[in-house]
Amino acid sequence: MTEEAIHRAVVAHLRAIINSEAVWFHVANGPTASPQYRRKLAALGLRPGVSDLICLHNGEAFALELKREAKGRVSAHQNKFLSDWRNAGGHGVVAEGLDEALACIKAWGWLR
Repeated sequence: MTEEAIHRAVVAHLRAIINSEAVWFHVANGPTASPQYRRKLAALGLRPGVSDLICLHNGEAFALELKREAKGRVSAHQNKFLSDWRNAGGHGVVAEGLDEALACIKAWGWLR
């Protein structure tokens, strides 16, 4: 599965069975914006490397970075974000593949 396919499948699961007390979202940090627009976003606080999905649940903050199994690589920006996230008290994980991603969200209690 591609990383996008994994992301879409995880989102479909979340939309279908997320705990109603959880708030989650995706930050659109894609590389497709023009250099001028990316500078504007950076001036507004955009941070490179933010994880694919962010969730707030039961007073805790979670960051889930999605990667393909065995072929996905975490960038330096992504590693830095996850390190900073954990240092600030959040839970952050890199999940390789759909099964691992779903196991994370189940273990974190996001599901009904």
